[in-house]
Amino acid sequence: MSKPTVTAANEEQRAAWLARVLPEVECVRPGLWSIPVPIPINPLRYVLVYALEIPDGVVIIDAGWNTDEAYDALVAGLRTAGYEITDVKAVLVTHIHPDHYGLAGRIREVSGAWIGLHPEDARLVRERYDDSAIQELVVRERSLLLRCGVPEMTAQELAGASMMLRSFVTMAVPDRLIEDGDRLDLPGWDLRAIWTPGHSPGHLCFVEPDRRLLFSGDHVLAKITPMVAVHPQSTANPLADYLDALRNVGKLDVDEVLPAHEFRFLELGERVDYVISHHEERLAEVERVVAETGGSTCWDLATRLTWSRPWETIPPHMRRGANNETLAHLVWLEARGQVSRVPGEPDLWLPA
Repeated sequence: MSKPTVTAANEEQRAAWLARVLPEVECVRPGLWSIPVPIPINPLRYVLVYALEIPDGVVIIDAGWNTDEAYDALVAGLRTAGYEITDVKAVLVTHIHPDHYGLAGRIREVSGAWIGLHPEDARLVRERYDDSAIQELVVRERSLLLRCGVPEMTAQELAGASMMLRSFVTMAVPDRLIEDGDRLDLPGWDLRAIWTPGHSPGHLCFVEPDRRLLFSGDHVLAKITPMVAVHPQSTANPLADYLDALRNVGKLDVDEVLPAHEFRFLELGERVDYVISHHEERLAEVERVVAETGGSTCWDLATRLTWSRPWETIPPHMRRGANNETLAHLVWLEARGQVSRVPGEPDLWLPA
């Protein structure tokens, strides 16, 4: 399926993305603001924080990384909208990745805002970001990589590749749990939560049916597809979860999608159809490569797949993501009976 071009809701915002610069703070609708918050050392460059005006302040969707640059950008963006950081009453976090959750705790310390998160992500917070617990997560990641066939020295290196991200997060246990279907009590807004697991176990989108808007987090983006991978904190079959959630979201009758990255766009259904077809093509490629090898490890299969650049040029920490994404596709194929697994260290993947 050829990649369709979605229509940007704001051409200046799209142009800024293509030019690799921050877009402007923007009043998207009366009472709704888009605030770009920079991400350090990351090709995504910024997260779009959305500020929703309520009678006594603002509620924001996502927060940004915990850096002074990000915090200052958020403060400045809120001031453009006519608010101070102390006016933030709530932080609705789509998921616990650092660029969405990292600043939430710092904002709460300053403003007293409550933090909301889906239960499936909330239960992962301490293990992921508490200094006393994170080493156990690294051990579990190393074990997974070894079962994938990653060489031992490489597995040790890759298992700890995300430790540097810990400094971009203020550890913050959420104050409220947001369940699938919950209607948020925000005066002037009919905001409803949709549980969309896959990119993270507790990823949330928020739909505003009266305004016909979808705040999509990382679940649906205009140009790229989010990482869906098997890792120690993922569900057993995250790709199946993601595709099911994607089909559910694709049924929504909205006029505009407000993602956490890139730019706002209009064609939700068309974009969902493309992302589903992309994964179907990827599943077919993985199944074909398994058949060609006659049986191989996940790591070896990952090296043989088509990526956006040659495998040899992919940085080591990104190879871990590539391996774990490959594993997610293998697990989905295994669940459908299209490949089989011989457990061991490493596991071997065979044609069905």
